[in-house]
Amino acid sequence: MTKLRIGTRGSRLALCQARLVETELRAAFPSLETEITEIKTSGDINSEEDISRMGGKGIFVKEIEQSLLSDEIDIAVHSMKDMPSVLPDGLVIGSVLKREDSRDVFVSADGRTLEQLEGKGRVGTGSIRRRAQLLFRFPNLEIVSIRGNVDTRLKKIFSEDLDGIVLAAAGLNRLGLSERITQHLAQDDMVPAPCQGIIAIECREDDTETRNLISSITHPDTETVAVFERSFLETFGGDCQIPLGCCARVHLGKISAHSVFIDMEEKAVSRNTWKCDSEKASAEGSLMAKDLMKRAGL
Repeated sequence: MTKLRIGTRGSRLALCQARLVETELRAAFPSLETEITEIKTSGDINSEEDISRMGGKGIFVKEIEQSLLSDEIDIAVHSMKDMPSVLPDGLVIGSVLKREDSRDVFVSADGRTLEQLEGKGRVGTGSIRRRAQLLFRFPNLEIVSIRGNVDTRLKKIFSEDLDGIVLAAAGLNRLGLSERITQHLAQDDMVPAPCQGIIAIECREDDTETRNLISSITHPDTETVAVFERSFLETFGGDCQIPLGCCARVHLGKISAHSVFIDMEEKAVSRNTWKCDSEKASAEGSLMAKDLMKRAGL
C-alpha cells in the first residue's frame, strides 16, 4: 500500500479524530503515507432540521460509506455513536481506538450546575435521549433544540440566550476544550448514548490488506464494549431517535453495563444493569436490550 486514504466529515472534531487515527497508524507503521479527505454528509449540509425527521443516525455517515464502497477512500473515521447498528453490505468496522470519557457534561453560561438552576432555565440539546433524561429529573426546564458542530453549539449558549447546553465530554476533551465543562453528569442520571466516546474505523470487508493494517491499533476492551453496546442498540431498534441510553465497561474479563429507556408519554423510566463475561459481548448485549424492553412493556 503506497498511501492510505482516510475519509471523514469536515468539522473540527471529525478532523481531530481522523488525525488521531492517522497518528496511531503512523506510530505503528512509520513509512505509511496517509491522506485525509473531507466529505460532506447530509447531516452537515442540513444543520438545522431535526435529526429524527432526516432519517436518524445515518445522516452523518451515508455519503462517507458511499465513498468507501466506490473505492474513493480506504477507511472512514466516525464517531461510533453516529453509526447505525447495521452496516451496508460490504462494509465492516475494522478497528476502534481507546474510548474517551463516555459521560455527558453540562456547559453553563455562568458557572452554575444543573442543580443550581433550581430546576428552571433554558438548556440546549439536539438529543432526544438527553432531553428525556433532563426532563425526567428537572420537569420545569425549558429544553431548546440545537444542532451544529461543537463550536457552533457553544456559541449558541449566548446567541440563543441559554443557561447552558449538554454535550459529550469526549468531543470537548479531544478539542482541548475541557475547561469549558461546568459539570460532569453522573451516568446514573444521564446514561450515555451507545458507543459515545468511541472512534470507529470502517473499511471494505474484502480489503484484507487494510483490515490487517488497522486491526493493529484496535483497543481490545473498547472493541468489547462496542460489540456489546451495538448489539444492544440493534436489538432494541434504537437507530431511530428514541430516548435510549446504554454504557458498558470491562474489568478483568467481565462486562458491567447499565441502560435506560424513557417513555415520555407515560412519564415512566425503565432501567436495568447487567453483568456478564466479556467473551459473550454480542449475545449479552442483545439479552440486556430484551430485558429492558420487557421492563418497559415494549
